[in-house]
Amino acid sequence: MTTAVHWIPEADHIMPGNADIKRLVRKADAFEVLVRDWREVGDNEHVVTVNWPAEHDFYRPEPDAYGALLFTESLRQGLALLSHTAFGIPVAHRLGWERLRSTVAPAALRAGGETRFVDMRITHSEVSRRRMGSTFLTAHVEATRNGRRLGTAEVRYNAHPGAIYDRLRGSYADAVEAFARALPPAPPVAPTLVGRTNGHDVTLAATDRPGLWQLRVVTSNTVLYDHPHDHIPGMVLLEAFSQAAQAVAAPRRVCPMNFDTTFHRYVEFDRPCWIEAEPITRYDVRLSAVQDGGVVASCIVTSAPHMGH
Repeated sequence: MTTAVHWIPEADHIMPGNADIKRLVRKADAFEVLVRDWREVGDNEHVVTVNWPAEHDFYRPEPDAYGALLFTESLRQGLALLSHTAFGIPVAHRLGWERLRSTVAPAALRAGGETRFVDMRITHSEVSRRRMGSTFLTAHVEATRNGRRLGTAEVRYNAHPGAIYDRLRGSYADAVEAFARALPPAPPVAPTLVGRTNGHDVTLAATDRPGLWQLRVVTSNTVLYDHPHDHIPGMVLLEAFSQAAQAVAAPRRVCPMNFDTTFHRYVEFDRPCWIEAEPITRYDVRLSAVQDGGVVASCIVTSAPHMGH
């Protein structure tokens, strides 16, 4: 068992000079980096500590609570970090999610005087390396904040070397070119309908059919797109699913907390993507992202009553 702790100096944010940690967690903007330290505690078992920002317009849209997807972004950064450090996957490999199941305890998201440090205990039950260089991984995450259970997750993801990834992506392999082909975003729905205060953060555009929206790709939103991507990131789809769950519940206000998501294939920038919603119960919604007539991602979102109610 390793006792060394890899520590990043305390601060609200990583400072811009720390290029290594930005590269490891796949963020271009140093002020979006959450990871503070990580250590090995057993075979394929690590603890990654993140520091949630005191203020954040996107992940803390309300003054008294963080959004549940800040937990998802935290584990995304933690998994990227471990893939390159603990498991030796080259930074040049391309990471992608296949399946994500996550649940968050609403009370642990309160943004009062509690510590902003979150400990994520991450156990990898699968690290499967293929002959051509691809790796397939499954991680189980248990997170606590101030000793209180924050959330859990199970993530299946992969890492492909450039030669394999480029072959998979074909004409879309160049991220700069693919990113530049993004369709202009349609007008947003009312921000209050989807739990937002700023139209710049809205990922849905209205259609003439109830329960159907067009995905808005606002590439100038540097939280969701802080560097060019060759496809629409999974975090964007999760945000769209979260906003659609809010819209389905309207005029009731809810907090989307549980996500059971499968990413079926890459979602392209240069063609419309549609978000379809089918209510299951008062707090459960089945959601699909559809492009070119096929489902590219699917999710069941379970919400909790809004904490202010």
